[in-house]
Amino acid sequence: MEHTDNSQVLMARQPIFDRNQKVVAYELLYRTEDAQGHALFANTEATSEVLLNAYTSISDSGEMRRVPAFINLTRDILVEQKLPEVSKKQIVLEILEDIEPDDELLDAVRKLHNDGYRIAMDDFVYEPKFDALLEYCHIVKVDVFELDSEQIKEQVKALRKHKVTLLAEKIETHEKLEECIELGFKLFQGHFLSKPKVIKGKKIQGSQVALMQLIQELQNPKATPEKLEELIIRDPALTYKLLRIVNSAGYQLVRQVESVAEAIVLLGLEQVKKWATLIAMSSNQDKPEELSRSLLIRGRMCEQVAQNEKRPSPGSYFMAGMMSGLHALLDIERDTMLEQVPLGDDIKNAVSLGQGPIGEVLRNVVNYENGDWDLLPMDLDGTLYDKAYRSSLEWTQESMQAMYE
Repeated sequence: MEHTDNSQVLMARQPIFDRNQKVVAYELLYRTEDAQGHALFANTEATSEVLLNAYTSISDSGEMRRVPAFINLTRDILVEQKLPEVSKKQIVLEILEDIEPDDELLDAVRKLHNDGYRIAMDDFVYEPKFDALLEYCHIVKVDVFELDSEQIKEQVKALRKHKVTLLAEKIETHEKLEECIELGFKLFQGHFLSKPKVIKGKKIQGSQVALMQLIQELQNPKATPEKLEELIIRDPALTYKLLRIVNSAGYQLVRQVESVAEAIVLLGLEQVKKWATLIAMSSNQDKPEELSRSLLIRGRMCEQVAQNEKRPSPGSYFMAGMMSGLHALLDIERDTMLEQVPLGDDIKNAVSLGQGPIGEVLRNVVNYENGDWDLLPMDLDGTLYDKAYRSSLEWTQESMQAMYE
């Protein structure tokens, strides 16, 4: 879908998890300059389908799958039934919290329900006036950030008589996640993944130290293929995956590559740096795959922006994006991680302080992927960021797939 500068569209996705922290859907966050939320979908059926496919397809443990998209609807779209002509399985319609549940709205929601659409209430706080509307809803999203434990319990109790699935949104910590699981919520959304689940006195494991040494060496501009091979072959899984990726269909090499040093010479140091970091980061089996996925998207998007703006060493932007969440993957504080992973000062300052040219791009990328549109600079090139985000989704999907092929 082409965007012109006078009607700039910014769009990102936010994962929705089940109790096992497996992604079961994405909420689509978007801003259009003309404030017409449905402008995104008011084109042809093909455009809506292509758009949704780009944002909801993932490689999950090597299996390609699509998950539904949660889409916010304004009152106008609901009443006028201006919906994208896509499979009802692929979307969940969200009714915003400030929409008044009058007869006109109730008729519109009843019709959508009878047509087979799934309907969710967003940012919901129970009041008896919603009872009739809740009869046609499948999912209710409760903003648990704003409520204390007692208030959350009251909401759960009030909603129990309605046959709805409860989704806890704006979960910021693992403790809050566990509390909501206990209370009977089935779906979860929030930034808890990007925060480490800090365990006091936890030491970094031997395998993680080796991973950090490798990441350090990958950052060394004087690294030789021989030195990198020596580090990579210490990890059989890393070696296996690297050779498998090099020999995958994507590279279409004339002959099989059988040594890491040969792979480094053929692909070039930059490519091997990227793949080795990617494999090393996604090898943490204790963590949800979405964490690796989101860090790859972030790293790639930082790099894409840097390349498009012709900034020097885009590889450093990639690394800063990846490193900005490594602490959550290792369950240690960010400062501890930065002390133990010897990165260049430009990357460290970008990750910890948001400083320098790399920090500026990283900040914009994080705000973009969170859908914090108001925090983006006024003169941001929205078209560039939109394209970079979408191509990063695609690249990450292909990369994660290649690791399993």
